[in-house]
Amino acid sequence: MTTGNAAPTATQRIVVQTTMLDKRAIVAKAKKLDIPISELMRRGAFAYQSDESDDALGALADAAKGAAERSAHAIDDALDFIALSNKRIATMEAKAVKVAATSTRKVVEQTTPRSARVSQRKAA
Repeated sequence: MTTGNAAPTATQRIVVQTTMLDKRAIVAKAKKLDIPISELMRRGAFAYQSDESDDALGALADAAKGAAERSAHAIDDALDFIALSNKRIATMEAKAVKVAATSTRKVVEQTTPRSARVSQRKAA
């Protein structure tokens, strides 16, 4: 154990089995970072996250995907409802135009003298 501000001295050795290619890559990375191989290996070991965090991220991704799919279905349902509603509105508007035209024709017939109506029909 160390006291004060002195850095701890490494006193234990851990042997790591690796392929020749992996060893070359590790040595190259340590040289590039300008740190000893043992420091690179320690940092790598401490930075490693267990599969539990990967599982948690996977579960979160699955939940997000499910929410996105539910949202897409809700949007599709809303768009279908809007399309049907627009169709109903168009039908009602067309009916209203017909009713208005019929009403206008009846008013014109009621207010136009019979002789004028007969002469309008003959002219047509």
